[in-house]
Amino acid sequence: MSVPAEAVGQPNKAAAAAWIGSALEYYDFFIYGSAAALIFPKVFFDESDPATATLLSLATFGVAYAARPVGALFLGHFGDRVGRKKIMVFTLILMGVSTFLIGCLPSRHQVGTLAPVLLVACRVLQGISAAGEQASANSMTLEHAPPHRRGFFTSFTLGGTQGGQLLATLVFIPIASLPEDQLLSWGWRVPFWLSIVVAVVGYVIRRRLEETPAFARQVATDGVVKLPLMVLLREHWADVLRVIGGALIASVSTIFTVWALAYATSDAVGMSRTSMLWVGALANLVALAAIPLWATLSDRVGRRPVFLIGAVGSAIMMFLYLWAISTGSYPLIMLLGIITFGVVYSAANGVWPSFYGEMFSTRVRLSGMAIGTQIGFAVAGFAVTFAAQIAGPDGTDWSSVALFTAALCVPPVIAAVSARETCKVPTEHLGERTPAQASQPEKVTA
Repeated sequence: MSVPAEAVGQPNKAAAAAWIGSALEYYDFFIYGSAAALIFPKVFFDESDPATATLLSLATFGVAYAARPVGALFLGHFGDRVGRKKIMVFTLILMGVSTFLIGCLPSRHQVGTLAPVLLVACRVLQGISAAGEQASANSMTLEHAPPHRRGFFTSFTLGGTQGGQLLATLVFIPIASLPEDQLLSWGWRVPFWLSIVVAVVGYVIRRRLEETPAFARQVATDGVVKLPLMVLLREHWADVLRVIGGALIASVSTIFTVWALAYATSDAVGMSRTSMLWVGALANLVALAAIPLWATLSDRVGRRPVFLIGAVGSAIMMFLYLWAISTGSYPLIMLLGIITFGVVYSAANGVWPSFYGEMFSTRVRLSGMAIGTQIGFAVAGFAVTFAAQIAGPDGTDWSSVALFTAALCVPPVIAAVSARETCKVPTEHLGERTPAQASQPEKVTA
């Protein structure tokens, strides 16, 4: 198999497709987070116990993260065997369909306990889809990118993720302002129904992508690995552990977008749903600009220092942001929300696609990124549930939640400090384990 001529030199096209596809994919994923915090406790769970209903609703948000490691094993395996493009198309269709079905589900008042069971089933499908989305998109952009700009081009995947979150927030702002009866009956369903459009548009965009030259070259020379997982665990186990630890930084995102939203709109603080959704929208808008800037900096000074700025800075800023919410001062909440999520967290968020992807060779890159990130993201997903418990029966102990979030930033710091710097390593030598191997072609072992 030869490398297609049209597949060479397409970093802009690959980055744009990854951005748009990820935005569409994570629009679906994040509208669930907003609904879990604001709507689902009243639609799918027992309203007579609001605290428990909220806890259970936030737990369903975490269910998708529990499903993601399983999806990563499956999709990572096939992504390293059949290519990045096919997995990117599959994940988008699966996300669109499962999200559309959530909008069609009956409420607890209509079918009783069957309602939350169906909700969890659809959420599991969302998790499986998300497991392969970022790993395949990151692999696609990294392997198309110029060697000296891999950080910049791979950041478009995370820029798309933030774009999807922004879109989801903007869609929910008018929905959240509906009268209560309309919101709980049909209003909340509209953003989920729109996902069918997401699936169609995403399919058209991603079907036009070409496979990466690196993967095509791997197939043409050494061939693909029959069992990528075995090779990954034998040759890259330390890097998998680093990615797992690094991926815990996503806890900052889930606490910010879900638990903090629920806390701010609770009776204890009393902020309106619409005003808090605007905080998230503006923070994501700033992140869209900050992510490629941080990534460009990492191409010059390295992945490790930029990632560390994001990890350490996020641990500090979450204390300030949650404190601001406790004061009820909206200008303070807006300012610190934008700095925390839009600027500081974006340092780690914009760099990890290249930082993690560069730890692995082409033959196991998608598996390594998918498995490592999704195990870490699984913990991050349930961080919301743990935060709801840590906050106490009245849900107001924000300082304990901030301390918990800071503790989850420690493993990412350790992962970054222990990793080697890869920003200047040629693409064809990424993932090589010793200097001697840099001058030898990689042999495939099955």
